[in-house]
Amino acid sequence: MLQNTGKLAGRTLFITGASRGIGKAIALKAAKDGANIVIAAKTAEAHPKLPGTIYTAAEEIEAVGGKALPCLVDVRDEEQISEAVKNAVKTFGGIDILINNASAINLTGTLDTPMKKVDLMMSVNSRGTYLTSKLCIPHLKKSANGHILNLSPPLNMNPVWFKNHCAYTMAKYGMSMCVLGMAEEFMGEIAVNALWPKTAIHTAAMDMLGGSEVSSQCRKPEIMADAAYAIFCRPKSFTGNFVIDEEFLQTEGIRDFDVYAVEPGHPLLPDFFLDEDPVSLAKKMQDYGATPKFEAGKQQVSATAQGPVAETFKAIDGALTPEVVKSTAGVYQFELSGDHPGTWYIDLKNENGGTGQGSFPGKADVQMNMSSEDFVKMFAGKMKPTLAFMSGRLKIKGDMTLAIKLEKLMTQLKSKL
Repeated sequence: MLQNTGKLAGRTLFITGASRGIGKAIALKAAKDGANIVIAAKTAEAHPKLPGTIYTAAEEIEAVGGKALPCLVDVRDEEQISEAVKNAVKTFGGIDILINNASAINLTGTLDTPMKKVDLMMSVNSRGTYLTSKLCIPHLKKSANGHILNLSPPLNMNPVWFKNHCAYTMAKYGMSMCVLGMAEEFMGEIAVNALWPKTAIHTAAMDMLGGSEVSSQCRKPEIMADAAYAIFCRPKSFTGNFVIDEEFLQTEGIRDFDVYAVEPGHPLLPDFFLDEDPVSLAKKMQDYGATPKFEAGKQQVSATAQGPVAETFKAIDGALTPEVVKSTAGVYQFELSGDHPGTWYIDLKNENGGTGQGSFPGKADVQMNMSSEDFVKMFAGKMKPTLAFMSGRLKIKGDMTLAIKLEKLMTQLKSKL
């Protein structure tokens, strides 16, 4: 890991969304130098599923040697941001570094994204970043080495990153466009950069999205904290860059990246928006885990339901338990194309569950569209549903939380298939 140098001692960092996750990791890294941290976040009381508040974060920051100012801030509220900026300047004498970390995410297609969610992502990601930057810039210009760092991706115009979650991509790219414009506008006065992870980062929010099992495919937030720290130690002439954490840390002399892995040696899930062909991403994920073998003759295949898809559904049906049904509580319908087209469903909500060919007789919670080949690969452990979705090979409608549980379901079934 990157060693602290003391270069941020006495400097003031204003961090949005710093009560947990990557924002808090950056805060703790700087605090070890003796930095002042303004925790601008909206969690004043503990969330039932997301641990950490502005006050618990402040305690952790001060415990490692920093000074903390917890500020209750919703980045959609101009008055709250303005008040936090004033308090920061009054308490610490100025602001040296702004980290726009607060973000909202909703990975759904155009017809399945309510405008309430669109407005939230635009307001938090794009507008919140722009507004917080606007209010901090007058103070950053007075700093000897002022920095703005947006946790946002490089601007990749490959349509694959738009077609499955257009609203989220637009909102996130709004943060990146702030980097592009403000770096040029304030050239020579403030450094403005973006930082994005090469792989998925394990946070409490990631557990909510993908379940605790996804953690083994992630790195710890500390890799982002180390990369951010190295950026802040650069002069303000280092500006207008879209930094990828691993690549940047390599330039800082870091060679051992296993120290950042939640489970060292385990293959890692690539993050969104990075310049890699989605087919090759899917190929990489085929190496995850063991491949269960469906024993010939274990189940009788009827003359009307033969082939790899039918075999897979029969194996799933034979592996279902009341515990799996109770822990999932959803109905999945699959519209399959390719060599073995058809409609199938998995009932993991009613009684002991079951599978069937054709449309579910009631209302399915999740509909998944994909090729029959990819379906078989997913349930054979050769393709992760998360990556199939990211690469556009899996299209999802309905309850996204239940959709994400599919990966957990397959993990539970592997030992039984």
